[in-house]
Amino acid sequence: MSHQVSEAAVQIAGLAKSSLSRRRLLQAAGIGGVASAATACGASGSDAGTATGAPAAGTAADLSDTDKTANWSNWPLYLDINDETGEYPTLKAFQDANGIAVTYTEDVNDNNEFYAKVRTQLEQGQDIGRDLVVLTDWMAALWIENGYAQKLDKANIPNSKNLIPRLADVAFDKPRDYSLPWQSGFGGLGYNKSALKDTLGSDKITTLDQLFDPKLKGRITVLSEMRDTMGCIMAWQGNNPSDFTDDQFSQAIEELTKQVDSGQIRQVTGNDYIASLESGDVIAVIGWSGDLFALGEDFGFEIPESGGMLWTDNMLIPALAAHKKNAEMIMNYYYDPKVAAEVAAYVNYICPVEGAKAEMEKIDPALAASEFIFPSAATLDRTYVFKALTPEQGDKYEREFQTAIGN
Repeated sequence: MSHQVSEAAVQIAGLAKSSLSRRRLLQAAGIGGVASAATACGASGSDAGTATGAPAAGTAADLSDTDKTANWSNWPLYLDINDETGEYPTLKAFQDANGIAVTYTEDVNDNNEFYAKVRTQLEQGQDIGRDLVVLTDWMAALWIENGYAQKLDKANIPNSKNLIPRLADVAFDKPRDYSLPWQSGFGGLGYNKSALKDTLGSDKITTLDQLFDPKLKGRITVLSEMRDTMGCIMAWQGNNPSDFTDDQFSQAIEELTKQVDSGQIRQVTGNDYIASLESGDVIAVIGWSGDLFALGEDFGFEIPESGGMLWTDNMLIPALAAHKKNAEMIMNYYYDPKVAAEVAAYVNYICPVEGAKAEMEKIDPALAASEFIFPSAATLDRTYVFKALTPEQGDKYEREFQTAIGN
């Protein structure tokens, strides 16, 4: 089976060593209590169309030369961290080398949720207090199209030459004037191996038929990110999430509604499914690859036999950011292959930096050989990128999705 894979998201999730203290950190951060939270989640597709004619963003005086600070908003558990000290090793090294104090905040829990927090300021041409943000392709497209992102000065980002070719030219940002990819990942099937074995007699789940087995009633969750959940369902129904009709979307909505109303689906969540999987309250999920790999050997992740979803998160500098050059220096630092490999080995998703695989060999040869870090064409052929939507389509499908999940 071969699916068309978008240039916007051909590198996918990474596999890293598990850490109990990391999971405790996740729970302590209160992420599990946010129903719409999502760890570096989403699906590719530009709701705003292409950005070749993007309006120029408003600009502010760049204070970088005199004010050595930067504010960075990212998703939870999306940067390497020292479990004992709570410090981010690569970020600390950047600060020590450049004398720039970076305030790093894990407050992008969901694309729509984050946008809602800053939308009024963006629309009114105000500084949102952040110099660097990480958003999924379709939301990055919206920001670029609306002039909410500043054009990058590539002279400050010489390492941008290390961007893998397949991600260098995407429809929503030609030719990467406003964004650089941060990491990519899968949407697919995750599970608690022992709990699944006790319930279904198997320690692996590879199909949505298994996910919707009545024996798992009330013990599964699906993602609150519409593109991942609906994409997986549409693929299971034999339709193409990269190119579908309204009727095909409605067919998937009917199935989702049935599974929610019957009680088969316990909850529609962000990444708070992690704690539920660990406790055994939830046995299987439509979830994100990196989340499951981070949980360790007692948990599994599979691309569904019918096809999984593929997405990319991107770094942007908001309009009127006061420390643009400092933010570009951060981007440049993380496009060093050695640094990129250090991050990829920890966060469980791969970053799109040429040369990172060779550096990963020095960290852990097993990670360098993993299909979930450096995938083959065969693995990529099992994934879809969600169809690019117009704003009208995006609004329509999101309303239908929210109705189906009871919101």
